[in-house]
Amino acid sequence: MAAIRAASVAPRVNRAVVLRWVTAIGSLIVLTMTLLPVREHVDKVHVALALLLVVLGGSAVGGRALGLTLVGLAYLDFHYFFVERYDSLVMAKPLDGLVLVAFLVTSTVAAQLLTHMQANAQEARARAAEVERLAALGAETLNAGRAEDALRRIAEVIRTTLVVDVCEILTSDAATNASDTVDGRSLRIPLMVHGSATGILHLRDVAAIHLTPEQRRFLDALSYYAALGIERVKLVAQAERAEAFRQADLLKAAMIASLSHDLRTPLTTIKALANRLRERALPEAISIEEEADRLTRLVTDLLDLSRLNAGAMPLRLELNTAEDLIGSAVRQVGGTPLSARVLITRSDDSADDDVEPLTGRFDFVQSLRALVNLIENALKYSPQDAPVEISSRRSGAQIEISVADRGPGIADSERERVFEPFYRSPDTPADVGGTGLGLAIAGRLAKEQAGEVRCESRPGGGSLFTLVLPAAAVLLDEP
Repeated sequence: MAAIRAASVAPRVNRAVVLRWVTAIGSLIVLTMTLLPVREHVDKVHVALALLLVVLGGSAVGGRALGLTLVGLAYLDFHYFFVERYDSLVMAKPLDGLVLVAFLVTSTVAAQLLTHMQANAQEARARAAEVERLAALGAETLNAGRAEDALRRIAEVIRTTLVVDVCEILTSDAATNASDTVDGRSLRIPLMVHGSATGILHLRDVAAIHLTPEQRRFLDALSYYAALGIERVKLVAQAERAEAFRQADLLKAAMIASLSHDLRTPLTTIKALANRLRERALPEAISIEEEADRLTRLVTDLLDLSRLNAGAMPLRLELNTAEDLIGSAVRQVGGTPLSARVLITRSDDSADDDVEPLTGRFDFVQSLRALVNLIENALKYSPQDAPVEISSRRSGAQIEISVADRGPGIADSERERVFEPFYRSPDTPADVGGTGLGLAIAGRLAKEQAGEVRCESRPGGGSLFTLVLPAAAVLLDEP
């Protein structure tokens, strides 16, 4: 299948058609001139057969129009020259009319059948060519090692198939609003996959581009291959970008782990020197010691985050109670000026003192660290006159320890991002300290124990962070 080149192909097609018509009609004239001298001795059946051969030959090379024209001319020729009375359209024998009608019907049907068979054969050849080109296109696509090479080969197959000068496959954002556009010698077709535009197919030729319905159907099939090629290029690019980010994360984690490990020794030395200065009653010693402690906590967080990312954090899953965990967390933050604002409540419906304790199977030390991070985060963001409430309850096979504050709250779009390392909301006040690691570490520690940390809005304002840990049933001995 090829695009029609109107400027150069059309004149050759016209000359070929004229030549076929002249040859067919000339053959009819030559046959008539040959049979005229012996028409007295030649049977009408033989004449009819000879004329029928000319009709079939003309139909084979010239199609239906030439075939039917030859049928009419052959009928008149047969009637005028080879049926008595000769050289007249008047018949001497009534049976000759039956012969003429039989010749006319037979030649007409034969010409029509031959033309129909030729059309079917031509269509079959066109379908075979389409299948062959589609197979070639599939082979070109599969053999290409890189997605860009596959797209380049698809464009080349389309260009050679449609016999145009240029075939471009554009992965442009303009494809979203593109539609079929024909501008004389240029054709632009949007490439669609699953109802969405992925690019544009641009064809350009020195002659005007005209596509038959069959050619357009074939081009649609080829365009779909091109759209799949663009989709493959985009997927490969996304995969390469994701791999680059993964490698960058690994490098960042390795660098953080190395730096954190190297910083521990000088921080230990600074801490020891600060203690000596404090013994000498130097006022600067307290500030140095506090900053050293802050840097030590930061280094510890960085090392633990690296271990969590590498899956190397050691855990001891044992039976523990939520009450002990909450009490230890409150005592740990008790040394801060904000600890007085922490209130402990029980979410269970029962107020009985003999109620079964909330028991779970979790690592006490790591869970304590996660809960402390949640409490310290709530204290930082809550107003000075608003308490931070801690409650616990059992929910199916889980223990839920909730930390509720009356801070500014967290937007829905940021609830997942607050658990990313080093993330701080743009709305965070400048006087609120922190590095953005507390929630990230709390979430990772809970996840390592088959739990999670959930964040949701609190009715009346503020945020509600819930530490979820696996629960465990405790069998109490009867007295």
